Amino acid sequence: MTAQMRFALPLSTFLMLSVTASGIEPRAVLGDRPEMAATPVRLDSADPARTKLGALTYLGGLALTSSDPAFGGFSAMRVVDDRFTLLSDGGNLVAFRMGADLHPREVRFADLPGPGTGAIKRHRDSESMTWDPASGRVWVGFENRNAIWRYDPGLTRAERHIRPAAMADWSIAGGAEAMVRLRGGQFLVISETARPKGMPGARIVLRFAGDPAEGVRPERLAYVPPTNYDPTDMAELPDGRLLVLNRRLSLSGLFTAKLVLVDLRGLRAGAAARGVELASFERPVQHDNFEALAVTREGADTIVWIASDDNGEFWEQSLLLKFRLELPLDAGQAKSPPPAKGTG
Repeated sequence: MTAQMRFALPLSTFLMLSVTASGIEPRAVLGDRPEMAATPVRLDSADPARTKLGALTYLGGLALTSSDPAFGGFSAMRVVDDRFTLLSDGGNLVAFRMGADLHPREVRFADLPGPGTGAIKRHRDSESMTWDPASGRVWVGFENRNAIWRYDPGLTRAERHIRPAAMADWSIAGGAEAMVRLRGGQFLVISETARPKGMPGARIVLRFAGDPAEGVRPERLAYVPPTNYDPTDMAELPDGRLLVLNRRLSLSGLFTAKLVLVDLRGLRAGAAARGVELASFERPVQHDNFEALAVTREGADTIVWIASDDNGEFWEQSLLLKFRLELPLDAGQAKSPPPAKGTG
């Protein structure tokens, strides 16, 4: 194996084997004494003045740490006004308020109710989260269960859950990695690794006309991520297009990420969409296991938040980065022709 060769195993499987070999099962439940430190980080440590990264302008960022051994592993987030909720892949919740000063306050730790006890990661593996701004309800995607659970606005009570038949054959390391509720009420779910037949470079996208927890049957689309990258999260832009965060693990660069602009509006069942790359996170700028994405507005500005899953490893960080999005005028969208007969 050369230094340029990509890991053959899916990322989740690679990390699971690493943990099993060490005899340690990560992600115990957070303690009842919330404590979190936030240290400012630069976009490029070698160039402190740098703020531009593709279509993004860096507005500041933090490295989040805590003495609690269960802290970290952030795979999804919700940002509403100045209220932040970070969800770990072990079902832990870290909530706080934060203004333009990027100084977290009123920090709170909590445990997501179900599935399992949450004592160890494999009970949960919560990888995606979305919500309805009107009702406040929240939906969480669980990767190793291929399930979607709906919660009350405070994430204190599970209302309903389902294991959609369309996700039944997804691997335990390739489930509902990215999920978003669109403003029109549709839901999109992207598998990290499940591929449509006849489209080896694509990932399955499920489009639900309504609440998936109510048993709505989805139609199947496809998304083609950047080569050798896997989708980890997505968020809707004010104009209805999507930002999709994609992550890669390689021997040479460890974790890198790409942010892509995608338009699935009007895409018919069985068709695939490719995106336009907006930014690439690799040396020398901040790069880690970026898994969480959120979009907010500040006046006329579109703000992009990106957070990382540290996997409980000393060599990774729990980063929370803030950017202003400045889309290029020619940021179009390429759509592939429908798959050949008999595929999909």
